[in-house]
Amino acid sequence: MPDATHPRAGRRQTVKAPIEGRKPLAGQSPRLARRRAETRVRLLNAAFELVGEKGMDGVTINEITDAADVGFGSFYNHFDSKEGIFAALVDWLFEKFADTLDQVASGLADPAEVIAVCVRHTLLRACREPVCGQLLIREGLSARALSTGLGQRLLRDAERGMAEKRFVIADELMCVISVIGTVLAGIAAELDLSMSSRRAVSSRKTLTSRAEKFAEGTAAIVLQAFGLPRLEAEKIARRPLAAVPQDAPA
Repeated sequence: MPDATHPRAGRRQTVKAPIEGRKPLAGQSPRLARRRAETRVRLLNAAFELVGEKGMDGVTINEITDAADVGFGSFYNHFDSKEGIFAALVDWLFEKFADTLDQVASGLADPAEVIAVCVRHTLLRACREPVCGQLLIREGLSARALSTGLGQRLLRDAERGMAEKRFVIADELMCVISVIGTVLAGIAAELDLSMSSRRAVSSRKTLTSRAEKFAEGTAAIVLQAFGLPRLEAEKIARRPLAAVPQDAPA
């Protein structure tokens, strides 16, 4: 299905349809199902753009439906609340991003390097796309986030590291929760620092270098939480970082 876009969305990243692959409801015509899917995508695109402009707390349902050119009542055919549409954005954006991280880390044999690469890319994306950082902070420790997407991948990689005797931790779930908290705190700090730096620094190269160092430092702290010695953790966190493939879902 082609991406459904809104005229305002050209200024920002357009969210691709998170409902791709869904089957029409029983008894629903393909044409009606397509129109329903397009409306849902327009609402998601509008919410994504507005969050970038005003922050999540500053966005209202009425603003979302106006930006999507959708009737106010139609919103509730797709989402039960403002929180519901934000949750849908999180589910789709970070499930796709988790798939991308799997692709980037697929050739790495060391579970510690896998964790470091994923942490660094997550922080760098939050710096590059503040809306994604805001959404992850909002949903990062919810039960849903721990059981899907990035949280589930992190638990899987932690279990692999323990099975291979690479990590030394007493309780992988509690360790993963504390690691997620560390990453979310890092994202929050990075977003705040990025805003301050953009006001004070005009060089994009300088901002990128600072963000990369911040991501490396956070990854080193995370690896120490998994039981690695500090010097080894810092060495792994500074290894060359492969770029996200251009055709991967970002």
